[in-house]
Amino acid sequence: MDSEASILLVEDDYLDIRNVERELKKINVNLPLHIARNGREALDMLRGEGYPKIEPLPKVVMLDINMPKMNGIEFLTEIRQDPVLHDLNVFIMTTSNEETDRFAAKNLNISGYIVKPLTFDSFGGKSGSTIDSFSLFLDLLKIK
Repeated sequence: MDSEASILLVEDDYLDIRNVERELKKINVNLPLHIARNGREALDMLRGEGYPKIEPLPKVVMLDINMPKMNGIEFLTEIRQDPVLHDLNVFIMTTSNEETDRFAAKNLNISGYIVKPLTFDSFGGKSGSTIDSFSLFLDLLKIK
């Protein structure tokens, strides 16, 4: 496992944060988990603006779509235009099963899309991707 690997979870719901922590523990992912409560806070953490900068950049960003201040699509749009952040591996996790959200996220080069409540069993076939998202998730964290 990459000793510098970490995960950035961008989620505004406390119960969903706890659920992600529990699911990561279930699959023995014991990496630093940085938590931002909205897209604006996540950008500030990634850029070191008002928060300690996350260095190195996280291997994976787990991103909710529906959040206050800056939603997930706005966050994705912003990082894809940033020369330092544009290559981040982002997995969308949301309660939204709207095709418009899926389309917008897919056009912003996401690594996977899952509908909450999160279980890592839900990564594969339902992700809407030809890639096995769970396998990619593990590969990115180098724990496979």
